Amino acid sequence: MAKSSADDAELRRACEAAIEGTKQKIVMSIRVAKSHGIWGKTAKLGRGNMAKPRVLAISTKSKAKRTKAFLRVFKYSNGGVLEAAKLYKLKHLSKVEVVTNDPSGCTFMLGFDNLRSQSVAPPQWTMRNVDDRNRLLFCILNVCKDVLGHLPKVVGIDVVEMALWAKENTQAINQRQVVPKDGPVTAAVNEVDLKVTVEKELVSQAEEEDMEALLGTYVMGVGEAEAFSERLRRELQALEAANVHAILENEPLLQEVLHGLEMAANCVEDMDQWLGIFNVKLRHMREDIESIETRNNKLEMQSVNNRSLVEELDKLLERLAIPSEHAARLTGGSFDESCMVKNIEACEWLANALRSLEVPKLDHIYANMKAVKEKRAELVRLKSTFVKRASEFLRTYFASLVDVMINDKNYFSQRGQLKRPDHADLRYKCRTYARLLQHLKSLDRSCLGPLRKAYCSSLNLLLRREAREFSNELRAGTKVSKIPTIWLDGSVGGNQSMHGADSSAVSEAYGKMLTIFIPLLVDESSFFAHFMCFEVPGLVPPGGVANGGKSIQDVDNNDEHGMANIGGNGSAGKTTADLEALNESLRDLLDGIQEDFCAVLDWAYKIDPLRCISMHGITDRYISGQKADAAGFVRILLDDLENRISALFSRFVDEACHQIEKNDRNVRQIGVLSYIPRFSVLATRMEHYIQGQSRDLVDQAYTKFVTIMFVTLDKISQVDIKYADILLLENYAAFQNSLYELANVVPTLAKFYHQASESYEQACSRFISTIIYFQFDRLFQFARRIEDLLFNIAPEEIPFQIGLSKADLRKVVKSSLSGVDKSITAMYKKIQKNLTSEELLPSLWEKCKKDFIDKYDSFSQLVAKVYPTESIPAVSEMKSLLASM
Repeated sequence: MAKSSADDAELRRACEAAIEGTKQKIVMSIRVAKSHGIWGKTAKLGRGNMAKPRVLAISTKSKAKRTKAFLRVFKYSNGGVLEAAKLYKLKHLSKVEVVTNDPSGCTFMLGFDNLRSQSVAPPQWTMRNVDDRNRLLFCILNVCKDVLGHLPKVVGIDVVEMALWAKENTQAINQRQVVPKDGPVTAAVNEVDLKVTVEKELVSQAEEEDMEALLGTYVMGVGEAEAFSERLRRELQALEAANVHAILENEPLLQEVLHGLEMAANCVEDMDQWLGIFNVKLRHMREDIESIETRNNKLEMQSVNNRSLVEELDKLLERLAIPSEHAARLTGGSFDESCMVKNIEACEWLANALRSLEVPKLDHIYANMKAVKEKRAELVRLKSTFVKRASEFLRTYFASLVDVMINDKNYFSQRGQLKRPDHADLRYKCRTYARLLQHLKSLDRSCLGPLRKAYCSSLNLLLRREAREFSNELRAGTKVSKIPTIWLDGSVGGNQSMHGADSSAVSEAYGKMLTIFIPLLVDESSFFAHFMCFEVPGLVPPGGVANGGKSIQDVDNNDEHGMANIGGNGSAGKTTADLEALNESLRDLLDGIQEDFCAVLDWAYKIDPLRCISMHGITDRYISGQKADAAGFVRILLDDLENRISALFSRFVDEACHQIEKNDRNVRQIGVLSYIPRFSVLATRMEHYIQGQSRDLVDQAYTKFVTIMFVTLDKISQVDIKYADILLLENYAAFQNSLYELANVVPTLAKFYHQASESYEQACSRFISTIIYFQFDRLFQFARRIEDLLFNIAPEEIPFQIGLSKADLRKVVKSSLSGVDKSITAMYKKIQKNLTSEELLPSLWEKCKKDFIDKYDSFSQLVAKVYPTESIPAVSEMKSLLASM
């Protein structure tokens, strides 16, 4: 018998080398042939149906708690070296099927349940002989049973036959000698080889012995299957007949047992009848007991209910009773300050009585009782009577308080004396009735609307009178000279309105107006919100003190009749509806007072329009300080003032821009235009006036001014094109000189400074080029022609062009550079003649000399490149000549 490839140690080492690094151990390796053909059918000979040599190996990998088993497929590379081709996990092996079409029985298939494509037929593996097939399959089954704990389905081979084969071949395999190539050395097979044999048979030893004994018993009758089956049937019938005979022999015993059972059944029936009789008697007794308990419970419940009813009726009568002293206060009591404590007590009792007659305070069963309905109606009449009386009193009281203050002339500002409004006494008298208003709100919320309108109407007259008198006296007492608004008009004298009188008193007057009245209006808004029971947060922050006296918080804490919230209905219960109603009321309270603020603004604008800048900053500071929700009207007032200041300043900017545009563009103007230096004075003063957040306002004005100035300058320069560059460079230079210091600190002016610098450089370049070409036009035109031709032809061909010969070069050089000192002197005199600003002459002359040297240097390089044999005056000579002049 030929040696099996499963015993080939070299093959196993080659397999281990192919999977080196995977930490897997080869249990068995054997050569096979892989094919996809079908046995017993003719098929075209093709590459896909040809058998391919492969090596199948069983490998294991041990971990901490378990061992994994794999089936590996190796193939031969072009160099004959084994390399891993495929890897299958044995835990997914579901079926081992021997192909029945192969008559030798050496071909089988392995089915895995985790293959993606089950529609493709698995490969067929063909062994060299049946022994190799059985050896590999037994190794796979043993590994599955020992490592994985389950066996795959085996199809096409008898398990008993395999077990017998394993028993016969195990001994031979264990005792097989391994003969190496270098000589016959006897050695035992290693432990890995032994694992290939059936160490744990599919059938145990005891089961195998029973099967052999059974087969030995019937060895004489197993000649044919039908005879064997008939023999077993006859023996089964004989056994059944023997069992029936044994049962019949024991019949007397059965009769005794049945008689005993019948006697026991009769006793049970007698006991059942007695139990039924006792059950009926017990049921009758239970019903009698339940009847007695029910009557007792009803009597006890009736007694308890009667006591509870009496208690509830007593409580209800107590609720329905109206104390005579409270009824007298509610229907006809006085509202004097001395009586307010009693009035408040009556209000609290009335509110509690009304709440006590409503569900859920009162049980809904009592709510429909006639007595409760009548008492509720009586309380509602009391409430209506009291609310009407209190509302009429308060409306009259508010009007009388304001009338007394308006009729007193000493209360307002007078000639020569500014008086700060003081509402401390007014608020003190109003706070006497603060809790009354809160109770009126809880009794009838609708009554607050007319009361709020009455309060707003009365106090509005007082506030407008105070603002009007204060504004008039403020303007009359501020002495300042009016500053003309013609700032940038070129028709006025050079020094007019440039250094006018100080107008700081104007903005100080406006700031005093805001200082006095804005906190007053905020305090009035806050006091009104609290006093009239609006559910919004207060305006004055904790610890804040109003100008008119104590803070709202201090007064509330110290006044026993203060505005403490009732029932928790305070600022925490803020609602959008209350906020809208408060803003509407504040509009009625403060409407019209903005006219006096606007009068101060218009007066300040007429004196000095630039004071709009400082007033804008003052207004911004007050706007940033108004954060409370109840200061809605004050914020609107400040926003309107800021918009009016912006509109007035925009009017000034527009008028100034119009003055710039009025410059006569039909007559040639020379020198620096008048609005250039005037703008620097204007910008300096505007920077002096900046306060707070008015930076944007001034920057916008700068942008508009400078844009109009530059546009107007360009338009004026176009009147006489010949002198346009001179006018531009002189004015741009003057703009830079006048704004140098401001441009270092003001980013907006720095941007325009750089713009003027670029425009100045461009105008200088154009003017200097005109001067140079006027004296040396023929020389540099000759150079320009050479430069144009160099783009198309070689330098050595240019001397052969018409007008560009060497003789032409000598003529041009002689005519242009003979007496060059006189030409340069003429350039200087021309620059000096055209300029009106003497301070610009040195810098322009230096630029002219540098530009001339650059142009002559380029001409010299062209001559050296195109006319290498010709000589012209050197650049150094020209530099020396210019330096000496």
